[in-house]
Amino acid sequence: MTEENRFEGLRMDGARFQDVRMPGASFRLVDMSGARMHNVYLPGARLTGVVLQDAVIDGDIGGLVVNGVEVAPLVEAELDRRHPDRALMRPADADGFRAAWNRLGELWDGTVARARALEERSPGAVHESVEGEWSFVETLRHLVMATDAWVGRVLLGDAAAYHPLGIPFEEEQSNPDLPYDRDARPTLDEILAVRRDRRDQVADVLRDLDDERLSGSTEPVEGPGWPPARAYPVRQVLGIVVNEEWEHRLFAERDLAVLEARTGG
Repeated sequence: MTEENRFEGLRMDGARFQDVRMPGASFRLVDMSGARMHNVYLPGARLTGVVLQDAVIDGDIGGLVVNGVEVAPLVEAELDRRHPDRALMRPADADGFRAAWNRLGELWDGTVARARALEERSPGAVHESVEGEWSFVETLRHLVMATDAWVGRVLLGDAAAYHPLGIPFEEEQSNPDLPYDRDARPTLDEILAVRRDRRDQVADVLRDLDDERLSGSTEPVEGPGWPPARAYPVRQVLGIVVNEEWEHRLFAERDLAVLEARTGG
């Protein structure tokens, strides 16, 4: 470690670190109480002698050992218990993917109805952020981008599949090969119309899907964009789409509950 990379005896209360690389960094006698971390990558991290109280960890967790106990299987089992439909989101065959997609449609219909009711009571609520997360409309816009990227581009081979209302995930928002309208503020109905088109597109793909195709790979798409231009297992591609739909609906439900409480709903 060079002298330029040493930070000792400093007060950095309220400091903001964004798009910073710190692989192999060492933290010792550091007070991070009240810290907020979003889109932080910690593979292989080792935390010892820590005081972790009233903390919230939300993300892709695997291989996590807390005080000698492997936590991830316990978390997975509890999530399955809380959400009985969650097991459907790990389909093993083509019929399983169709069942998962149909169930997701039913669940999203309920979530959209909840958002509409909130918007009627409190106009503009579907554009409100909760603790810096995407608003309900922005969440739908991101799912449009996810469908365009993985189904339109990767699975169907359309290098220019991206709708201008789609929003990439944060790390790719500066990618010039992912065009989107940063200043757009579509109404709920406007983004739902795009969503219906994208959901129908996935349904069409699944309608013709068989187990042989599911076990195959995509053809690399020509042209810049995201995901990178290479072949992907079809099962992985569709699994990502299902997971995006499942997880972001849970995020939306969580934030709608907060917004409903604000408006007395």
